[in-house]
Amino acid sequence: MTDVTTATATRQRGLASAVRRATAPHGAARAAGVTAALTAAGSLLGLARDQSVAHLFGAGAESDAFLVAWTVPEVAATVLIEDAMALVMVPAFSVVASRGGEVRDLVRATLPRLLVLLGIATGALAAGAPCFVRLLAPGIADPAAAVACTRLTAAAVLTFGVAGYLSAALRAHRRFVPPAAVYVAYNAGIVATMLAFHGRFGVRAAAAGVAAGGLLMVAVQLPSAVAVLRDSSPMCLPRPGRDPGDRAAWAPGTPYDPGHRNDPGHRNDSGGPRDPNDPRNAKDAHGPRAAGALALLAAPVLLFTLARQSQVLLERFFAAPLPPGAISHLNYAQKVAQLPMAASLMMCTVTFPSVSRALAAGDRAKARQRVERDLTLACVVVLLGAAFVIACAPRIVQLLFQRGRFDAGDTAATAAVMRVYALGLLGQTLVGALVRPYFSVRRPTWYPAAAMAAGLAVTAAVDAIGVRPWGVYGIAAGNAAGITMTAALLLRALGAHAVAVRLRVMAPRLCRVLLAAAAATATGWALADALGDPLAATGACALAVPAAFAATAAAARHGVRGPLRPLRPLRPRRIRTETEPAASPPGGPIRFRSRPEGRP
Repeated sequence: MTDVTTATATRQRGLASAVRRATAPHGAARAAGVTAALTAAGSLLGLARDQSVAHLFGAGAESDAFLVAWTVPEVAATVLIEDAMALVMVPAFSVVASRGGEVRDLVRATLPRLLVLLGIATGALAAGAPCFVRLLAPGIADPAAAVACTRLTAAAVLTFGVAGYLSAALRAHRRFVPPAAVYVAYNAGIVATMLAFHGRFGVRAAAAGVAAGGLLMVAVQLPSAVAVLRDSSPMCLPRPGRDPGDRAAWAPGTPYDPGHRNDPGHRNDSGGPRDPNDPRNAKDAHGPRAAGALALLAAPVLLFTLARQSQVLLERFFAAPLPPGAISHLNYAQKVAQLPMAASLMMCTVTFPSVSRALAAGDRAKARQRVERDLTLACVVVLLGAAFVIACAPRIVQLLFQRGRFDAGDTAATAAVMRVYALGLLGQTLVGALVRPYFSVRRPTWYPAAAMAAGLAVTAAVDAIGVRPWGVYGIAAGNAAGITMTAALLLRALGAHAVAVRLRVMAPRLCRVLLAAAAATATGWALADALGDPLAATGACALAVPAAFAATAAAARHGVRGPLRPLRPLRPRRIRTETEPAASPPGGPIRFRSRPEGRP
């Protein structure tokens, strides 16, 4: 028995050391670096996938048929991996971890039900593929190919759901490498399958690649997820205010109870009484009733995600009656234009568990500080990327896609659409960053879904009005207008529903960054027009646009380093008031920073 107790205590101290290393100040930066590298690799493979589709099938009836079927994995990725699943399950796993609960009980209560629902949805979509195509893309040139591709891509509903569940569990336990690698595996599977079988099966090979890539997304995460479940029973996290390596922090062989669930009064993580209306505070929050509680939390998240992804459905609907290639032009433009948004949200992905834990513990000051830092950095990154995309759009499209069956006319149309899409990149980024604190609060909130529904109504109205006179450009303008409206609504009400950010402090910074982005866009546009070679023009803009951005920001007394400064750990500074005595404690005098004259 002594050996068992000693082994248990040793394993608990090892887990505590791992937690302490993961929560160190440099842990988030290191995780963000690894996530950035793998995200960049996945994005490059995504470009290779789009290049392969453009080269093999061009921008015509075949590619349009595949892209209608591509709506399935596109929606599934957003709902089951990036937004809904993560916004529900990351806080759930984080709460279990912070309270010392049994992670395997939560998995047993939720995963089987999820698999049943995903299996039913996959079968229903495969059986109803003809109705799906008629509803989504009436008037498409090749409906038979679209139906065949949809039946193949329907498998993504099941595989993406499992992959998203595993990603949430791993991120909540601060393991970011396997979740960041899912799109590397996914796009590699699509490209390999498409290149191997396109000669025999045509565009259906691309749809089969989606099914193969979904399986690889699960396979790349499964070993790490099994290891987390094996090592997380029970979760032994450090007691607040004590050394995680101290054996007195818990009794060896027994689970530590940071939520004080066994104490009189049933206190919460911050020491106060728990909210009885919070479904995560149910008596068996880690048992069978957890599924019902999570369903209550999931409903507003799922509705928001579906409303956001409905923008793509509206694009397909309004573009289907247009000449062949319209859907393809919209797709290629959107894929390239959204790369800056993906880069800007990497830090938000890494810090999301920290925001969830801070709000769960009632530490709104810490959550506000983290959200403000994330918003500032995300705006800088996305506006710099948008300046580059708008300035160099024709050269980028020519360099990436103009080969094979993708001709100069397709390049001009795609580049023009890309520039319109880029106008909504700031709104896309703000929505992605702001919705995380909304869904980290204790009680479910329906406001993000309502804000997204308002933005979707704007998108539909602009699309309906603009599709006749401007075609695909009117559709892209509707997307930008709708998502910008949603971002404005979310930012306005953030303090009332989640955590209040200091808009008066952030607004001048954002205005200066917008000014820098406008100057960088003008500089890059002139340079791209002057250089005819696409590679030379893209390379020159990659250097000139950031330089113009930094110079303009510095001239506006903003500086590029200003937004990056919050990434460094803050050191507390003590300010001595006029009445405070200058006492010298043992070990030497305290050095005070003098208060500037005129500051309160």
